[in-house]
Amino acid sequence: MTLDIVGADLPVRLRSGATVRFAHLDYAASAPCARVAAEAVERLLPWYGSVHRGAGVRSSRSTLEYERARQAVGDFVGARAGDAVVFTRNTTDALNLLARVLPAGTTTVVFDGEHHANLLPWPSAVRLPAPPDPDEAAELLDRALAVFAGPAVFAVTGASNVTGEVWPVRGLADVARSHGARAVVDAAQLAPHRPVDMAALGADYLAFSGHKLYAPFGAGVLAGRSDWLDAAEPYLRGGGASVAVGDLPGDVFWATGPARHEAGTPNLLGAVSIAAVCEALASADRDALHAREQELLGRLRAGLAAVPAAVPVSLFDPRHPRVGIVSLALPGHDVAAVAERLGADHGIGVRAGQFCAHPFARRLTGLSASPVDDCAAGAATLLRISFGLGTTGDDIDRVVAALAAETSRR
Repeated sequence: MTLDIVGADLPVRLRSGATVRFAHLDYAASAPCARVAAEAVERLLPWYGSVHRGAGVRSSRSTLEYERARQAVGDFVGARAGDAVVFTRNTTDALNLLARVLPAGTTTVVFDGEHHANLLPWPSAVRLPAPPDPDEAAELLDRALAVFAGPAVFAVTGASNVTGEVWPVRGLADVARSHGARAVVDAAQLAPHRPVDMAALGADYLAFSGHKLYAPFGAGVLAGRSDWLDAAEPYLRGGGASVAVGDLPGDVFWATGPARHEAGTPNLLGAVSIAAVCEALASADRDALHAREQELLGRLRAGLAAVPAAVPVSLFDPRHPRVGIVSLALPGHDVAAVAERLGADHGIGVRAGQFCAHPFARRLTGLSASPVDDCAAGAATLLRISFGLGTTGDDIDRVVAALAAETSRR
């Protein structure tokens, strides 16, 4: 199957000296590479050349593959006629690009349940408390947007990287549109788990990362309306972003379209690998993949219910739809130490921390803010288990058993 995972049978040596198959359960941070992505890169390497530069066969082939990748990604997200598909480094880079091109005076509204990538870049941001009910979210957004004149943007995650809960994006986007505001969807956690379609979501812009979507690091996507992108100064300035440069400083004619914000030599292999996964997912039975993921999610949550020290955190009702992400509070335990022992003693990779969503994680756990928190050094308040393609029932059973064992230690 083209969506098989590279390294699915990776053996790791435990602290005890035993060897076990590694159970990677940190997909929300970085999903493992799909074989289809690795194969796409391997096929292209002999032809690897500079994109949009040169007349040689390698450059011509590379340019063709790069633009084919752009089309495949656009098809995957349902990009519309007139939309731009810009390759970036990741979701963070994509959302920072969009934040840089907003017209002067634009107000951005976000909930505090966002990943820092969708919380920090926006100028003139209004931050709303994420409510425990989707209907209340719509009411809060409606009231917030009603007081602003001029351009406005509403930015929201498709699925939380902390709780896995799927946000009611379409309903919120409709509220935004009723006030003339544009909707931005951070699909970093949604795209690997569910089909994404910009029209169905009501999204004016959508961003996601290759490394969450079973492709290698270093490539992401911003797709959406081209008017603001073409009207703004380039996000990066350099070769490819300009069509002509005069002799005087500032005498520049900037390109339009994606090239305007893709200065420098682009990440061809990253774009091609993302496109390969997009095409493989588009041709897969997404209903079957979804059913399998929900089966594993149910298995995990049922198992955790028998581990008294493990307390799942949620914003919405526990029955609310979610993807394969569960975060746990472990009252009375050092979360970072538990995560370390899961790796060293059980061969299980999970994540401990606040997951670059500090305001949200603190609110879920009732902690106060710390001025020294950051993504690397923030207090390990939660333990996150996340999974996707390639995850097995044995992986789920192993992490439940290991948590039960580690949290029963005194």
